[in-house]
Amino acid sequence: MENPTADRTTPGETVPFFKEKRILVTAAIVLVADQLTKQLVIRALSGSETKVVIEGFLRFVNWQNTGAAWSMFQGSSLPLAALSVVALIALIRYRHHFETHKPIGKLALGLLIGGILGNLIDRVAYQHVIDFVRFYLIRSDGTEMGYPAFNIADMGICIGVGLLFLLAWREGPPTDEADEEETEENPQKES
Repeated sequence: MENPTADRTTPGETVPFFKEKRILVTAAIVLVADQLTKQLVIRALSGSETKVVIEGFLRFVNWQNTGAAWSMFQGSSLPLAALSVVALIALIRYRHHFETHKPIGKLALGLLIGGILGNLIDRVAYQHVIDFVRFYLIRSDGTEMGYPAFNIADMGICIGVGLLFLLAWREGPPTDEADEEETEENPQKES
């Protein structure tokens, strides 16, 4: 039986990225789910076709987004792909700053990396991101009010960022007492 603490690291401990099993498995699950669902949408829906799942609330679409979130920066797919590569390198390089010594930190980083990779693949392969989940409401006057379409990769990114915010919020700012303890343990670190 596996030791549940085997994947845990202590703060400040550096582990090679490809040994970060929890991060890698989470990223792989998000990436595979994202790419499979996008392929299903490509095969099932033409560009303008929609599939209503819950009338007046949820439909599947096949929208091609050449921009970023909420269709900002339209027509910038390749520059956004380059930015995604930079973000991935930074996340991997500086991951120890993101609470990766805790399982929830590893989960958050895996969600982010899987989501970024999923949209990066679309940007390189198609020069756009495939968005397909669309929530909407029908107003009393019959017009539609909707939330921008999104995909599994977007969900991974948003949930990953949300978890990192929660971790940072729960940790709170460092206290003077914690700083004093650290200085006592490591006298070379005095200011």
